[in-house]
Amino acid sequence: MPPVTRYDLDRDALGALLEGQPRYRVDQVWDGLHQQLADPAEMTNVPLALRDRLAEELPEGLALTTEATSDGGDTVKWLWTLGDGARVETVLMHYPQRSTVCVSSQAGCAMACGFCATGQAGFTRHLSAGEIVEQVVRASRRARADGRRLGNVVFMGMGEPLANYDATWTAIRRIHDDLGLGARHLTVSTVGVVPGIRRLAAEDLPVNLAVSLHAADDELRDRLVPLNRRYPLATLAEACAHHVEVTGRRLSLEWALIADVNDRPVDAARLADYARPLRAHVNLIPLNPTPGYPTRGTSPAGVEDFRRRLEDHGANVTVRDTRGTSIDAACGQLAAGAAPVAAPGRRRA
Repeated sequence: MPPVTRYDLDRDALGALLEGQPRYRVDQVWDGLHQQLADPAEMTNVPLALRDRLAEELPEGLALTTEATSDGGDTVKWLWTLGDGARVETVLMHYPQRSTVCVSSQAGCAMACGFCATGQAGFTRHLSAGEIVEQVVRASRRARADGRRLGNVVFMGMGEPLANYDATWTAIRRIHDDLGLGARHLTVSTVGVVPGIRRLAAEDLPVNLAVSLHAADDELRDRLVPLNRRYPLATLAEACAHHVEVTGRRLSLEWALIADVNDRPVDAARLADYARPLRAHVNLIPLNPTPGYPTRGTSPAGVEDFRRRLEDHGANVTVRDTRGTSIDAACGQLAAGAAPVAAPGRRRA
């Protein structure tokens, strides 16, 4: 089991740790960690002896291994080593009007999507809620140092958030209640874990949902996203429609464009037919290169052609700005430095 880290404790557990201290100390320490984003050594309203104790008994869960930047410093990727040696990555992206952090929910991923570097690396373990929250805290600190304010959290890093549901939701509650980011600024991405989507719809925070679709017919999606064999497109659509109805949030459909695989005219027509009844917004993402998947992404001209076809079919669509490709920080590239798992030969779709 990984060690308990600084942000793993809830308020009651922190109170138990500080038993014998004045009651207000719990609030001081809790607010220091979550509102001030402070290290215990920086909590000057707390006695020095207690600061030293907190630093010893509540270690950080993320040890910085490497940091890389691109896009003129507007994209930052961190590789963290966790207490048990597992490794994960986090990406902070500054845009003109906002700053967004892409957090990991697992070390590795078991979903086995062959075009994704995380899936190629295989699964190591779930992250704890504290390890997820700490990624947001560390990104918030960096944004503040850059003269910015972190405004959005997307669960689009390593792992499948809804396969680690309890820790993911606990982290979401902490990010919302204690770090102060509203539900409309929190987005959970999934390849289609239908039970998790339905649980998410039943929660009291209407967070955003993004589905990594990549194919709108079951035969192709079975190959690209193996989970589709368990939860096929019709079943996924029902769960997504329920989430939209209950939460009032617009659904996003993510589509990594792969040359000659899912960028054909028929793919555009099928995707539009799938998106329209859900009133979904389609995000097109040219496939980013990964070492374990030799097929190239769609060319810029092909991306534009696919976008126009979607619009002609009545779909709402944008092309996502690709960030961090040069440092392997873009969508589908996070692998924490792991070598890809050997994959069987691939058929042309």
